[in-house]
Amino acid sequence: MVKIENLFDLSHTLAGEYLSGFTYPYEALSGIKKMITSLGETLPAEEYEEVKEHVWVAKTAEIAPTAYLGEYTIVGPETEVRHCAFVRGSALIGAGCVVGNSTEIKNAIVFDGVQIPHYNYVGDSILGYRSHMGAGSIASNFRSDKGNITLHMPDGDVETGLRKIGTMLGDFVEVGCNSVLCPGSIVGRGSIVYPLSRVRGVVPENCIFKDAQNIVPKK
Repeated sequence: MVKIENLFDLSHTLAGEYLSGFTYPYEALSGIKKMITSLGETLPAEEYEEVKEHVWVAKTAEIAPTAYLGEYTIVGPETEVRHCAFVRGSALIGAGCVVGNSTEIKNAIVFDGVQIPHYNYVGDSILGYRSHMGAGSIASNFRSDKGNITLHMPDGDVETGLRKIGTMLGDFVEVGCNSVLCPGSIVGRGSIVYPLSRVRGVVPENCIFKDAQNIVPKK
C-alpha cells in the first residue's frame, strides 16, 4: 500500500522513469535535484524555455510576475504559478497544475494535474496525479525536536535516517483546508482527509480520514 507502484501512476509525471527505480517514495527525495538537472537538459526547446540557469518553464505555462522560481525547477505545460508563489528549488511541477498565492515548494515532485492553490507548504514531498491540498493545508517535513524521521508503517516503524521527509499523497487524494500532514505521513490513493485534521502515519487508499480514531472506507 505504501510502495510507489501502489500510490502513483508514473505515466503522469516526467519523473516516472526516475521513480521506477525505487520501492518507497521517500527513497527518491535525496536525488530530486540531480534528476531535475539531467531531465532539464533533455527537454525539447520548442516546448520549454530555460528562463534562467537550471530553471525550465513550458512555453504554455503561466507564471505570475511576482512568483519566484529557484534553481533546479521544471514547470510543465498549461500550469499556472500564481502571485507570490515561492518555488524555492529542486521542484518538478507537472502539466496542468496550479501553484497558488503564497504557496511554498521545495525538493518535491508534483505530478500532473495537482492543485496546491492557496497558502500551502510542500517540502520534501511527492504529490500524486490530480491530488489536491485545500487552502492552508501543510505538508510538514521537519520534527520539532530536530530528530530523524520515523515512518509509521502498517507493519512497523521504519527508521529512515533522514531529517526531512514531508508527505506522500497518492493519486486523486483530497486534503481538507487547514490540515497538517505530519512528517513522513502517507495518504493512499483516492482517500479524503477532513478539514482541520492532523495526519500521522498511513491513511489507507480509498478511505475517509475523519480523525486518527475514525478512518472509514469510502462508499
